[in-house]
Amino acid sequence: MRRPLSPLTKSDARAAAKINLTLHVTGQRADGYHLLDSLVVFAEDVADRLWFETADRLSLSVTGPMSHGVPRDARNLVWRAAEAVGYRGHITLEKNLPHGAGIGGGSADAAALLRAVTGADEQFAPSQAMRAHALSLGADVLACVVSAPLRMRGIGEIIDPLPPLPAFDLVLVNPGVEARTSAVFEALECKANGPMRQDIPQFSDHSAADADLPAFCDWLGNQRNDLEAPACILFPQINEALDALSDALIARMSGSGSTCFGIYGDGRSAAERIRRDHPNWWVVSSKAAS
Repeated sequence: MRRPLSPLTKSDARAAAKINLTLHVTGQRADGYHLLDSLVVFAEDVADRLWFETADRLSLSVTGPMSHGVPRDARNLVWRAAEAVGYRGHITLEKNLPHGAGIGGGSADAAALLRAVTGADEQFAPSQAMRAHALSLGADVLACVVSAPLRMRGIGEIIDPLPPLPAFDLVLVNPGVEARTSAVFEALECKANGPMRQDIPQFSDHSAADADLPAFCDWLGNQRNDLEAPACILFPQINEALDALSDALIARMSGSGSTCFGIYGDGRSAAERIRRDHPNWWVVSSKAAS
């Protein structure tokens, strides 16, 4: 039995929602892994939570509004992350993020465990051990370990900080459909699309007024999520979510779906309107974390 790398430095951890503002699929390796070029941000106050208790063996309970159907064994990335670092104890996972939603739920949960158990606070210089653990668990896990605005490339192993972004609100909308990542990638006809430009423009200090937000959204509008079109064909409800965000500065699907985001200077009224019009959808408003 492997021992933990270090004692827990925290009794709880946050797993923030990951939002792919862009997602260019630039190739596919011989082993089937897709190559990506993605601009990623995280929601400031939309997250799963994890709590850790001392115990002789590994166990996992799942609570929260999105807990239905979430596995409580080795099928869960949290469990696999715990095994990877030799953690033994009881984990309570509070699921607030929908699963199969393109906002990193399981990856963010696994990353939160890795940070809590190893005491890591490495930002863009994760240790080789952390990189290996994260990449063994999934393409998004390393980005979620960093949990700060970044550009993610390759199969998730290349992460770079972004220039300062304007402050903005995110309205996240999930129409209640679980998009299977493998099915969406399979439906993508062209797997070798152009990347973003090498240099990301600098728009403004995140703490500044929103004067540069329209320019940032104009730039985003010239980028893509290559998975949005096939996902909308497979899951037409995604089109409805995008239509509900039509008053945003820009609206797009995140990841492989089915959550869509709208960027606003202030998203609270838009979120209230969409909740009123679609009471069965998952709708939240949050600042993008700096």
